[in-house]
Amino acid sequence: MKRRQFLTSAAIGGAATALATPALAQSATEMNIVSTWPRDFPGLGTSAQRLAARIEALTEGRIAVNYFAAGERVGAFDSFDEVASGNSQAYIGADYYWKGKHAGWSPFTAIPMGLTYTEIDAWMKFGGGQELYEKLGDEFGVIGFPAGNTGVQMGGWFNKEIESADDLRGLKMRIPGLGGDVIAKLGGSPVSVPGGQIYENLVSGAIDATEWVGPWNDFFLKLYEAAQYYYWPGFHEPGSQLCLGMNKSWWSGLSSIDQEIIKVACAEENAVSMAEANANNGVYLNRLINEYGVELREFNDDVYEAFGSASAEVIEEARDHSPLAAEIFDSHLNARASVGAWSNLSDAPYVTKRNRILDI
Repeated sequence: MKRRQFLTSAAIGGAATALATPALAQSATEMNIVSTWPRDFPGLGTSAQRLAARIEALTEGRIAVNYFAAGERVGAFDSFDEVASGNSQAYIGADYYWKGKHAGWSPFTAIPMGLTYTEIDAWMKFGGGQELYEKLGDEFGVIGFPAGNTGVQMGGWFNKEIESADDLRGLKMRIPGLGGDVIAKLGGSPVSVPGGQIYENLVSGAIDATEWVGPWNDFFLKLYEAAQYYYWPGFHEPGSQLCLGMNKSWWSGLSSIDQEIIKVACAEENAVSMAEANANNGVYLNRLINEYGVELREFNDDVYEAFGSASAEVIEEARDHSPLAAEIFDSHLNARASVGAWSNLSDAPYVTKRNRILDI
């Protein structure tokens, strides 16, 4: 390119930038997102950051997103109040963290013996789940959409073998949500600890056991350094749904196109995060076993039956919180019965038989 032509092009480009940038700055809507996850943490953290970036990119900067990991603006468990108050515009996290505010929040993440990823996805989209989610959100001035899932979680990390329900008595276990209430029913002591603090608490002995997510996420917390036994399957979170929750007043001020873009961005991340977890969990499970000597243990039927009985009691108590809680839990459990009946004849037996025949 000739020098004169280059300078002319540069001048035009510079002028366009000079004109466009102030206009963008004046029209951009700020969206501060606070998260319950550590920054750059593989899976949960990177998924949240990816969603934040996607919203800004798809709106072409009309929404200027500032992302804050847990502890950078507010603590992980302060995210809900931060958004409900309007101090920030959105949070990314697991809604069962807010069960102390209303029992109805738990089913929108996971309940013990509840819905798997495919089942909760069906409930939210076609079984009335999203409508109930917004009905509950109205009581707090928030609105949200599913924006991630971790699938069936592992049962947790223990420093002793769990051979009967009696082995849970006196156990201090990091386990949130209604799963923690189940452990309490069985004589344990549930402890709420943000993800970024689990390792230090397990190493120090402040807790005796912990659940987190699955092999991929657990690997990067180095939980294999702090506990010997890795139990499966988790009863407490069979398909943990994560959500983007937004201040309702802020949301109402957006254009219909930007609202739709946010919905689509959430739906994309909901699917991508589950696919990513499935792609990585098997890889990191093999590493935990083969490279770090982790011992897998399966909860036996007696222990799992104890989980089931205690889960039923805990769910009934949460259901009795209020008419809206009862409506939400009944809808969730109806989906478990109807969608679960199909799962029982489709995915579950197929995978079991396939893996047995092929020795997978």
